[in-house]
Amino acid sequence: MTTDPWGRVDDDGTVYVRTGDGERVVGSWQAGAPEEALAFYRNKYDALVTQVELLEKRLRSTDLSASTAMSAIEKLRESVTDANAVGDLESLLDRLDRLTERAQERKVEQKQAQEQARGQAREVKERIVAEAERVATETTHWKSGGERMLQLIEEWKKAPRADRPTEQALWKRMSAARNSFSKRRKAYFANLDQQREGVRVEKERIVAEAEALSGSTDWGPTARAYRDLMQRWKASGRADRASEDKLWARFKAAQDTFFDARNATFAERDAELRVNAEAKEKILEQAREEIPAISDPRRARARLRDFQEAWEEAGELPRDTRDRLEGAFRQIEDGVRKAEEAEWERTNPEARARAKDTVDQLSTAIQGLEAKLEKARAAGDDRRIKEHEAALEARRSWLAEAERALNEMS
Repeated sequence: MTTDPWGRVDDDGTVYVRTGDGERVVGSWQAGAPEEALAFYRNKYDALVTQVELLEKRLRSTDLSASTAMSAIEKLRESVTDANAVGDLESLLDRLDRLTERAQERKVEQKQAQEQARGQAREVKERIVAEAERVATETTHWKSGGERMLQLIEEWKKAPRADRPTEQALWKRMSAARNSFSKRRKAYFANLDQQREGVRVEKERIVAEAEALSGSTDWGPTARAYRDLMQRWKASGRADRASEDKLWARFKAAQDTFFDARNATFAERDAELRVNAEAKEKILEQAREEIPAISDPRRARARLRDFQEAWEEAGELPRDTRDRLEGAFRQIEDGVRKAEEAEWERTNPEARARAKDTVDQLSTAIQGLEAKLEKARAAGDDRRIKEHEAALEARRSWLAEAERALNEMS
């Protein structure tokens, strides 16, 4: 009989392995020496050891899932328990027990990590849903809002998954937000289309009125009518782009037809009136020389009337010189009017009477102050002397001004 610390080969070739429960037959060896039989079955044991070591390494150094590890452990345990091998099978089972404990720990860790990941996924998706709901209820920038909604959908797809009930509840809100945004956008553009149609109808009426006026030769009222039509055009809003462009082209063509005709007529008329401008230039030059040189306002007014009559007889002015020449002539008229007003103020009897009264009052006041000053000097009252001297100085100055004004009126 050939023996080994963990097994033996009987004389009849039966091979045994020693376990905690006693010996167990693992095989029979008929060909070759008993030592070869033990070596053969020890090799089988070594193969099991290798499998256990590999599983230990995987569980220690990789992210092997707990469920996969448990399945591998149980499968290997069955292989070790019923193994036809010679070796320390009990120690292998102990190692598998420790692996089971480690797998159980990993199961708890993975469950915790999974719950944490699901919690983080829930937070991410709740944020996505909350923003989608905000976009759905608040935004009025439809293009950027639609683009952001699509981005949020893509973010949802790429985000990690939460637990199934949470996923379903959040997706229901996400879908509702997307549908709500789409409905609001459709309603807005439907209303916008309706408004634009109303604007188009109004601008059709404006264009029709503009085209009806394009041949008018009633220049002033028609020009004002076109300004009113332009105000109505601006106030009516915008139609759709195609209609807006076509209607504006018609409106502008009608307007241009009228104003081109008016400008041509005015240009022809201005050319005819150029001789009037030359005549009024001469009148203006002569009036500028003569009127300021006349000191008597009445004579200046009489001479101005001559110039005014000549000015009216010269006729209408061209538009490009009208404001300049009319303004210059009005300055001459204003100068004569101001000279007349100044002369009236100077010779007005009432004004002269008021000036004379002022002179008399100041003279009387000065005489009274001179008498008071003599009394103060006689009494040696320095304070009174200073007061009366100051009052006299002021009133003598006022009297000089009043007398000068009165002399100018004489």
